[in-house]
Amino acid sequence: MSASKLLTMPRPEDALPGREEKMVVAARHVVNGNPTLPPFPERTQIAMFGMGCFWGVERLFWSQPGVYSTQVGYSSGFSSNPTYEEVCTGRTGHAEVVRVIYDPEIISYTDLLKIFWENHDPTQENRQGRYQGTQYRSGIYYYSSDQKTKAEASKDKYDRLLESEGHGKVVTEIKPVSEFYYAEDYHQQYLYKNPDEYCDLKGTGVSCS
Repeated sequence: MSASKLLTMPRPEDALPGREEKMVVAARHVVNGNPTLPPFPERTQIAMFGMGCFWGVERLFWSQPGVYSTQVGYSSGFSSNPTYEEVCTGRTGHAEVVRVIYDPEIISYTDLLKIFWENHDPTQENRQGRYQGTQYRSGIYYYSSDQKTKAEASKDKYDRLLESEGHGKVVTEIKPVSEFYYAEDYHQQYLYKNPDEYCDLKGTGVSCS
């Protein structure tokens, strides 16, 4: 498949069909031992972000105080329960995402947004670093109207900050959460299991106050 094809979202009618069988993953987070499957504690809330390759993104978030659990997966596409190989074809429409379960008494959604903006390049469309394709697009996927409002406000603010520093326009998509499909178990907490693997997660150097 050509690079140009990978950089173009498929039409729903052209997407791979997927399957009914759900991905089987470990029930516990290998870093902190907390659940990776719902239900999660009532005190927690959920956020979801796409920042390119999900390995480094998950490590970034599980390292934050107040983050209870993280899971990597696929979302905002068309195919049901896709495999990694299918997502890589560009024919599922999904982004690689990290679902973040967090305690808002310790870390706020605004804090998570700051981490999101500062640790990848939201001006790159359908790519991050050496990774290229629609699965690597920048995205914030909200669970509530409050999250939507905060995400959109932060996007506008960071866009102005980037422009003032000579960067391009923010291309991050902000959409309601669609179905979250777990990635294969070997992808979960991948950089903890494989600490010598390469990760090129990198921001623009512009601080998001």
